[in-house]
Amino acid sequence: MSNSAGKSIFITGAGSGIGRATAKHFADRGWFVGLADIDAAGLAETQKLAPQDRQYASLFDVRDGEAWRQSLAQFADATGGKLHVLFNNAGIARFGWFEDVSEADANALIDINIKGVMLGCYAGLPLLKATHGARIINTASAAGMIGAPKLAVYAATKFAVRGLSEALDLEFERHGVRVSCLMPWFIETPLLDGNASGSNQRMRDSLGATKADIYPVELVAAAVWDVAHGDVVHAPVGKAAKRAWVMSRLFPNFTRRQIAKSLKQPQ
Repeated sequence: MSNSAGKSIFITGAGSGIGRATAKHFADRGWFVGLADIDAAGLAETQKLAPQDRQYASLFDVRDGEAWRQSLAQFADATGGKLHVLFNNAGIARFGWFEDVSEADANALIDINIKGVMLGCYAGLPLLKATHGARIINTASAAGMIGAPKLAVYAATKFAVRGLSEALDLEFERHGVRVSCLMPWFIETPLLDGNASGSNQRMRDSLGATKADIYPVELVAAAVWDVAHGDVVHAPVGKAAKRAWVMSRLFPNFTRRQIAKSLKQPQ
C-alpha cells in the first residue's frame, strides 16, 4: 500500500485521549495516520476512526528504541518513505506530594515522558529529513511553564520536553525540519482519573475543588493541526494555558503562586 502523494502523521499515545482525537482530526482531513500505543484495546478503538487504507497501527513501547525503528520502517513502507508530522504524544502522569510518588513511578515518568520523546526524535529524523516541510510536535504541558505542587516530577519531564523542542528546532533547521512544543492546560483525558500517590483522591477531584479549567481533547487536536500548518515553536492550548504562558514570562513568581492554588490541598 502506498500513500506517497498524501500527507502523513505518526502519533504515539494514539489509543486514547489527545492521541485518539488527533488521529481522527487528521484522518477526517485525508491524512494517512500512523497509530502507536502500548494499549492494544485502545489502539483497536482508534483504528475504527480512520479508513483502513489510510492507516497503519503499531503496538509498541516508546521506551524501546529498536521498536521505534521497526515501527517507523513499516510506516515508511506504507507512505512511500515520507513522514510529514511526528507527534510525540505518549505520556503518563503521577499526582501527589513528591515523597509519596514512588521511585518506580518517578522513573516511569522520566522514561516515558522524556526518553520516549527523545527516542522518537532519533528514530524519526531520517524520514523527516527526506520529507519536505516536515515537523516534530512534542506534547509537553502547561506544567512545563511553571512548576506546580503535587506534579514535581511530571513538571520536570515537561520542562525537559520543552527544552528539547526548543533546542532541536534550532538544530534541525539545517535539515529543513521544524520542532514545536504543545503545552495544553488540563485536558479531559484518562490521566485526570489517576489517584494521587498515597491517596485515593483523583487529580480530577482536586481540580474540581478549585474550579480549574478542563478543556476537551478536540481543542488539542485542532491545535496540533494548526501547529502542523503554522510556524510556532511554543503552542499553549486553552485560554488558561495562553494566560499562564504570558504571565510566566512576565511575572514568574506571581504565576507560580496562582497555579499552586489550583492544585494545593491540605496535607
